[in-house]
Amino acid sequence: MSSEDDVARIVAEFPDVGETTKWRNRTWTTGGAGFAWIRPFSKADVKRFGAEPVPTGEILAVSTDGMDDKAALLETRPDVYFDIEHLAGYPALLVQLESVDETTLQDVLLEAWLAVADEARAKAFLAQRQPGRSNEGG
Repeated sequence: MSSEDDVARIVAEFPDVGETTKWRNRTWTTGGAGFAWIRPFSKADVKRFGAEPVPTGEILAVSTDGMDDKAALLETRPDVYFDIEHLAGYPALLVQLESVDETTLQDVLLEAWLAVADEARAKAFLAQRQPGRSNEGG
């Protein structure tokens, strides 16, 4: 089970991350582009669920690296990731925070950050995270 505070703690480890408020909700950005944001349901969203149960708890929206990535994530973990009509055709999906473990949350947030981050910064960050990489000269 994860929370909005877990999101903030995890994304603070990524370079060039800012926090702002968009649409009255907490949003995390890099290079001015949002990659994760708290996304409560509107009345229209709830109505569109019809007879289906409405996911409970805090809901996080995250950017994906295109529609194929979105589809793959939705297929891989339907217990955690889901979509709504409002995001149809948009490279982002929703995460039910109370259903996601920390490792999965870290992974999806990193992928969201990579989807919008400056390519050079992203490559440098990933290289820095490589296991066995030495910071000593040579």
